[in-house]
Amino acid sequence: MYISIVLFILIKYCMNKIWFVMMVGSMCFLIWSNPESILSCMIEAGGEAFSLCISLCAVYAVWLGLLELVEVSGLGQKLARLLKPLIKKLFGTNNEEVEKMIALNMSANMLGLGNAATPMGIKAMKSLDDGSGRATPAMIMLIVLNATSIQLLPSTVIGLRASAGSLSAGDIILPTFLATALTTILGIILVKLCEKACKKRKNKAGGK
Repeated sequence: MYISIVLFILIKYCMNKIWFVMMVGSMCFLIWSNPESILSCMIEAGGEAFSLCISLCAVYAVWLGLLELVEVSGLGQKLARLLKPLIKKLFGTNNEEVEKMIALNMSANMLGLGNAATPMGIKAMKSLDDGSGRATPAMIMLIVLNATSIQLLPSTVIGLRASAGSLSAGDIILPTFLATALTTILGIILVKLCEKACKKRKNKAGGK
């Protein structure tokens, strides 16, 4: 049951280390090869990063506003009812508020808005916590779905490609959908298999 959580933490920890090593290595190489350009390169990179953030604000403003309208207008409940069979099958919950948060979280992820999906995901995660101090199967499933989410419209990546000058920023829609659909299905299967294996182990331990 806890394999997914352990892998997630391990990958996150390793990625932080990898980025740190890459940054330090790049700066050391720049100091050795062209030390007078360090400051100018850092300022230029900072300016480009800021410009990129500004260009992506429009994308996030549109979709965040849309998600807010969905929640305020009551469409969130309708979306939750539409996805209720799937949510109940995957998470085993009957709480309407939790179902709504999960539905909005899944919707935002499907639109490629990972950052916009985070607040709903956090609320859903808190509601799925049973107070035992351990991750429940539903919590693990939510983490896996957020990590592998099907991308119907990868808005953020399209925005990044467009800001970089791509002439066909939307060409990635189909391959992205196929790749994320495969990873989502595989992730769900692995979580369910781990859950069944843990239940069998507990039953055996209880029988002894």
